[in-house]
Amino acid sequence: MLSFIKSYLTVIVINLIALVWFIYSVIKNKSKTKESLKIALKTFIKTLPMIVIIIIFIGFLLGFLSPDIISRVVGEQAGFLGVLITAVLGSVLFIPSIISFPLAASLLKGGASIMSVVAFITTLTMVGIVTLPIELREMGKKMTILRNMFSFVFAVIIALIMGAIL
Repeated sequence: MLSFIKSYLTVIVINLIALVWFIYSVIKNKSKTKESLKIALKTFIKTLPMIVIIIIFIGFLLGFLSPDIISRVVGEQAGFLGVLITAVLGSVLFIPSIISFPLAASLLKGGASIMSVVAFITTLTMVGIVTLPIELREMGKKMTILRNMFSFVFAVIIALIMGAIL
């Protein structure tokens, strides 16, 4: 119950901060604020179908995978192989952070190790297999490959360090 209250208070504080900055923005420049809200609404409408699909996919995935399977594949007993599995998944998937954190919490509750979840979240944000074509075009082949390789290696190192600390 206490964690629910903390979460609720966190949501209230974040929304109050956003409201204060919104009011400041309206006072400072009403037309720019209105234009920004239009852009934000268009972006939200564009991304909404993908977010809904991802939420449904995650719901099915967690519904079909028992905690025993999760624990065996990416739990403590999976060891380094579990970390590599989640690191590869995080590298390949393209999930917004707002969805990935609740997914990570669900994986932890389902029996995944901290190292595996850290590897998943870190590669999800640092490695971009889905964005490779854009990176290749903008940064070139050598830079893109080096950045993704180093990001993957460092994500695994970060996961191992977090596993040792926690």
